[in-house]
Amino acid sequence: MERSRRGFLKIAGLSVLGVGARPLVSAFAGNELPKVSPGPKALEGKRWGMVVDLKRPCPKDCKDCFEACHRTHNVPTLPNPKDEVKWIWAESFPHAFPGQEHEYLDNVLKSRPIIVLCNHCDNPPCVRVCPTKATFRREDGIVMMDYHRCIGCRFCMAGCPFGARSLNWRDPRPFIDENKMNREFPTRTRGVVEKCNFCEERLAKGLIPACVEACKDNKVLVFGDLENANSDVRKLLQARTAIRRKPQLGTMPQVYYLV
Repeated sequence: MERSRRGFLKIAGLSVLGVGARPLVSAFAGNELPKVSPGPKALEGKRWGMVVDLKRPCPKDCKDCFEACHRTHNVPTLPNPKDEVKWIWAESFPHAFPGQEHEYLDNVLKSRPIIVLCNHCDNPPCVRVCPTKATFRREDGIVMMDYHRCIGCRFCMAGCPFGARSLNWRDPRPFIDENKMNREFPTRTRGVVEKCNFCEERLAKGLIPACVEACKDNKVLVFGDLENANSDVRKLLQARTAIRRKPQLGTMPQVYYLV
Protein backbone atom coordinates (compact mmCIF):
# COMPACT_ATOMS: atom_id res chain seq x y z
CA MET A 1 0.00 0.00 0.00
CA GLU A 2 2.75 2.45 0.96
CA ARG A 3 4.55 1.80 -2.34
CA SER A 4 1.37 2.45 -4.31
CA ARG A 5 0.73 5.68 -2.42
CA ARG A 6 4.26 6.91 -3.07
CA GLY A 7 3.91 6.10 -6.76
CA PHE A 8 0.60 7.93 -6.96
CA LEU A 9 1.95 11.00 -5.19
CA LYS A 10 4.97 11.08 -7.48
CA ILE A 11 2.78 11.00 -10.58
CA ALA A 12 0.37 13.54 -9.11
CA GLY A 13 3.29 15.89 -8.48
CA LEU A 14 4.41 15.53 -12.08
CA SER A 15 0.94 16.38 -13.31
CA VAL A 16 1.07 19.69 -11.46
CA LEU A 17 4.10 20.62 -13.56
CA GLY A 18 2.06 20.22 -16.73
CA VAL A 19 0.02 22.99 -18.30
CA GLY A 20 -3.64 22.16 -18.46
CA ALA A 21 -2.88 18.47 -17.88
CA ARG A 22 -5.85 16.13 -18.10
CA PRO A 23 -6.96 13.99 -15.13
CA LEU A 24 -4.66 11.08 -14.34
CA VAL A 25 -7.47 8.59 -14.98
CA SER A 26 -7.55 9.81 -18.57
CA ALA A 27 -3.78 9.98 -18.91
CA PHE A 28 -3.24 6.40 -17.80
CA ALA A 29 -6.37 4.75 -19.19
CA GLY A 30 -5.57 1.47 -20.93
CA ASN A 31 -2.45 -0.66 -20.89
CA GLU A 32 -1.75 -0.85 -24.61
CA LEU A 33 -0.12 1.98 -26.51
CA PRO A 34 -2.08 2.94 -29.65
CA LYS A 35 -0.89 1.58 -32.95
CA VAL A 36 -1.81 2.44 -36.51
CA SER A 37 -2.89 -0.74 -38.25
CA PRO A 38 -0.88 -1.03 -41.47
CA GLY A 39 -2.89 -1.47 -44.63
CA PRO A 40 -2.13 -3.91 -47.46
CA LYS A 41 -0.02 -1.26 -49.20
CA ALA A 42 1.94 -0.24 -46.09
CA LEU A 43 5.60 0.60 -46.55
CA GLU A 44 7.83 -1.82 -44.70
CA GLY A 45 11.19 -0.98 -43.19
CA LYS A 46 13.41 -2.26 -40.40
CA ARG A 47 14.91 1.14 -39.59
CA TRP A 48 13.42 4.29 -41.08
CA GLY A 49 15.71 7.26 -41.59
CA MET A 50 16.07 10.46 -43.57
CA VAL A 51 18.81 12.12 -45.59
CA VAL A 52 18.96 15.89 -46.10
CA ASP A 53 21.15 16.99 -49.01
CA LEU A 54 22.73 20.31 -47.99
CA LYS A 55 24.27 20.78 -51.43
CA ARG A 56 20.95 20.76 -53.27
CA PRO A 57 19.55 24.29 -53.39
CA CYS A 58 15.97 24.90 -52.34
CA PRO A 59 14.05 27.48 -54.40
CA LYS A 60 14.22 30.89 -52.74
CA ASP A 61 11.86 31.20 -49.79
CA CYS A 62 10.52 27.68 -50.45
CA LYS A 63 8.59 26.33 -47.48
CA ASP A 64 6.75 23.52 -49.24
CA CYS A 65 8.03 20.80 -46.89
CA PHE A 66 7.16 22.82 -43.77
CA GLU A 67 3.68 23.63 -45.00
CA ALA A 68 2.98 20.08 -46.15
CA CYS A 69 4.01 18.65 -42.78
CA HIS A 70 2.07 21.16 -40.70
CA ARG A 71 -1.03 20.92 -42.89
CA THR A 72 -0.99 17.10 -42.76
CA HIS A 73 -0.68 17.04 -38.98
CA ASN A 74 -2.91 19.99 -38.08
CA VAL A 75 -0.09 22.00 -36.55
CA PRO A 76 -1.55 25.36 -35.42
CA THR A 77 -0.33 28.74 -36.59
CA LEU A 78 -0.12 30.80 -33.40
CA PRO A 79 0.34 34.59 -33.45
CA ASN A 80 2.77 34.69 -30.52
CA PRO A 81 6.20 33.19 -31.40
CA LYS A 82 6.59 32.10 -27.77
CA ASP A 83 3.66 29.71 -28.27
CA GLU A 84 4.99 28.29 -31.53
CA VAL A 85 4.39 24.63 -32.29
CA LYS A 86 6.65 23.13 -34.94
CA TRP A 87 7.41 19.73 -36.40
CA ILE A 88 9.92 20.76 -39.05
CA TRP A 89 11.69 24.10 -39.36
CA ALA A 90 14.95 25.81 -40.37
CA GLU A 91 18.06 26.72 -38.38
CA SER A 92 21.39 28.32 -39.26
CA PHE A 93 24.38 26.00 -39.58
CA PRO A 94 25.94 27.07 -36.23
CA HIS A 95 22.65 26.40 -34.42
CA ALA A 96 22.03 23.10 -36.19
CA PHE A 97 25.62 21.85 -35.85
CA PRO A 98 27.25 23.64 -32.91
CA GLY A 99 30.96 22.99 -32.73
CA GLN A 100 31.17 21.79 -36.33
CA GLU A 101 31.48 25.21 -37.93
CA HIS A 102 34.87 26.74 -38.75
CA GLU A 103 36.33 29.65 -40.71
CA TYR A 104 36.89 27.53 -43.82
CA LEU A 105 33.34 26.19 -43.96
CA ASP A 106 31.74 26.26 -47.40
CA ASN A 107 29.99 29.62 -47.82
CA VAL A 108 26.94 27.81 -49.19
CA LEU A 109 26.53 25.95 -45.90
CA LYS A 110 27.15 29.10 -43.88
CA SER A 111 24.35 31.00 -45.56
CA ARG A 112 21.77 28.30 -46.27
CA PRO A 113 18.98 27.52 -43.75
CA ILE A 114 19.26 23.96 -42.47
CA ILE A 115 16.09 21.86 -42.36
CA VAL A 116 15.72 20.25 -38.93
CA LEU A 117 13.18 17.94 -37.31
CA CYS A 118 13.01 15.14 -34.74
CA ASN A 119 16.04 12.91 -35.30
CA HIS A 120 14.29 9.67 -34.24
CA CYS A 121 17.40 8.69 -32.35
CA ASP A 122 18.47 5.11 -31.72
CA ASN A 123 19.20 6.13 -28.13
CA PRO A 124 16.46 8.72 -27.44
CA PRO A 125 16.80 10.47 -24.05
CA CYS A 126 13.22 11.75 -24.37
CA VAL A 127 11.94 8.19 -24.06
CA ARG A 128 14.02 7.44 -20.97
CA VAL A 129 12.83 10.47 -19.02
CA CYS A 130 9.10 10.27 -19.82
CA PRO A 131 7.33 9.21 -16.58
CA THR A 132 4.13 8.00 -18.31
CA LYS A 133 5.60 6.31 -21.40
CA ALA A 134 3.76 8.85 -23.50
CA THR A 135 6.79 8.90 -25.76
CA PHE A 136 8.17 5.59 -26.94
CA ARG A 137 10.34 4.08 -29.66
CA ARG A 138 8.89 1.62 -32.16
CA GLU A 139 10.76 -1.42 -33.44
CA ASP A 140 11.37 0.38 -36.74
CA GLY A 141 13.04 3.27 -34.87
CA ILE A 142 10.27 5.87 -35.09
CA VAL A 143 9.98 7.82 -31.82
CA MET A 144 6.29 8.34 -31.17
CA MET A 145 3.99 10.42 -28.97
CA ASP A 146 0.84 9.09 -27.30
CA TYR A 147 -1.15 12.29 -26.78
CA HIS A 148 -3.55 10.58 -24.36
CA ARG A 149 -0.77 9.62 -21.95
CA CYS A 150 1.03 12.97 -22.04
CA ILE A 151 0.60 14.95 -18.79
CA GLY A 152 2.56 17.98 -19.98
CA CYS A 153 5.43 17.58 -17.52
CA ARG A 154 7.91 18.56 -20.30
CA PHE A 155 10.57 16.11 -19.14
CA CYS A 156 10.91 14.94 -22.74
CA MET A 157 11.46 18.53 -23.88
CA ALA A 158 14.21 18.93 -21.31
CA GLY A 159 15.74 15.61 -22.36
CA CYS A 160 15.74 16.32 -26.10
CA PRO A 161 19.01 18.06 -27.06
CA PHE A 162 17.62 19.13 -30.44
CA GLY A 163 14.63 21.23 -29.38
CA ALA A 164 12.42 18.98 -31.51
CA ARG A 165 9.39 19.00 -29.20
CA SER A 166 6.71 21.63 -28.66
CA LEU A 167 4.21 22.05 -25.84
CA ASN A 168 0.74 23.35 -26.56
CA TRP A 169 0.70 26.23 -24.10
CA ARG A 170 -2.67 27.24 -25.51
CA ASP A 171 -5.55 25.27 -26.98
CA PRO A 172 -4.30 24.81 -30.56
CA ARG A 173 -7.63 24.01 -32.18
CA PRO A 174 -8.88 27.58 -32.67
CA PHE A 175 -5.66 28.29 -34.59
CA ILE A 176 -6.14 25.58 -37.19
CA ASP A 177 -7.78 26.63 -40.47
CA GLU A 178 -10.87 24.44 -40.70
CA ASN A 179 -10.75 24.63 -44.50
CA LYS A 180 -7.28 23.04 -44.44
CA MET A 181 -7.77 20.68 -41.51
CA ASN A 182 -6.82 17.05 -42.07
CA ARG A 183 -9.79 15.16 -40.66
CA GLU A 184 -7.83 11.90 -40.64
CA PHE A 185 -5.22 13.09 -38.13
CA PRO A 186 -6.10 13.91 -34.50
CA THR A 187 -5.87 17.46 -33.21
CA ARG A 188 -4.20 18.03 -29.86
CA THR A 189 -5.21 19.83 -26.69
CA ARG A 190 -3.64 22.33 -24.32
CA GLY A 191 -0.89 20.83 -22.19
CA VAL A 192 0.16 18.16 -24.69
CA VAL A 193 3.63 17.80 -26.24
CA GLU A 194 3.95 16.98 -29.93
CA LYS A 195 6.62 16.50 -32.59
CA CYS A 196 7.48 14.90 -35.95
CA ASN A 197 6.43 11.25 -36.21
CA PHE A 198 8.05 10.47 -39.60
CA CYS A 199 4.45 10.40 -40.92
CA GLU A 200 3.89 6.92 -39.51
CA GLU A 201 0.20 7.20 -40.38
CA ARG A 202 1.14 7.74 -44.04
CA LEU A 203 3.66 4.87 -44.03
CA ALA A 204 0.81 2.62 -42.92
CA LYS A 205 -1.03 3.58 -46.13
CA GLY A 206 1.96 3.12 -48.40
CA LEU A 207 2.79 6.82 -48.61
CA ILE A 208 6.12 8.56 -47.98
CA PRO A 209 6.32 11.40 -45.42
CA ALA A 210 4.49 14.57 -46.46
CA CYS A 211 7.63 16.72 -46.31
CA VAL A 212 9.52 14.34 -48.62
CA GLU A 213 6.61 14.16 -51.05
CA ALA A 214 6.43 17.97 -51.19
CA CYS A 215 10.18 18.09 -51.89
CA LYS A 216 10.35 15.26 -54.44
CA ASP A 217 11.18 17.56 -57.38
CA ASN A 218 14.14 19.10 -55.56
CA LYS A 219 15.23 15.87 -53.83
CA VAL A 220 16.59 17.75 -50.82
CA LEU A 221 14.83 15.27 -48.53
CA VAL A 222 15.11 11.51 -49.06
CA PHE A 223 13.42 8.92 -46.84
CA GLY A 224 13.84 5.17 -46.63
CA ASP A 225 14.90 2.03 -44.83
CA LEU A 226 18.46 2.35 -43.55
CA GLU A 227 18.69 -1.44 -43.18
CA ASN A 228 17.98 -1.95 -46.88
CA ALA A 229 21.23 -1.77 -48.86
CA ASN A 230 19.26 -1.02 -52.04
CA SER A 231 17.30 1.91 -50.61
CA ASP A 232 17.97 5.44 -51.83
CA VAL A 233 19.05 6.59 -48.38
CA ARG A 234 21.68 3.85 -48.10
CA LYS A 235 23.00 4.53 -51.59
CA LEU A 236 23.35 8.24 -50.81
CA LEU A 237 25.12 7.58 -47.51
CA GLN A 238 27.55 5.21 -49.20
CA ALA A 239 28.31 7.64 -52.02
CA ARG A 240 28.51 10.90 -50.04
CA THR A 241 29.91 12.20 -46.76
CA ALA A 242 27.25 12.79 -44.12
CA ILE A 243 27.18 14.44 -40.71
CA ARG A 244 24.68 14.22 -37.88
CA ARG A 245 23.57 16.72 -35.27
CA LYS A 246 25.44 16.69 -31.94
CA PRO A 247 26.97 13.22 -32.45
CA GLN A 248 29.06 13.61 -29.30
CA LEU A 249 25.93 13.18 -27.15
CA GLY A 250 25.53 9.55 -28.18
CA THR A 251 21.84 9.75 -29.09
CA MET A 252 22.56 8.26 -32.55
CA PRO A 253 20.33 10.49 -34.74
CA GLN A 254 18.86 8.82 -37.80
CA VAL A 255 18.58 12.02 -39.83
CA TYR A 256 21.75 12.45 -41.89
CA TYR A 257 23.00 15.57 -43.65
CA LEU A 258 25.02 15.24 -46.86
CA VAL A 259 27.83 17.82 -47.17
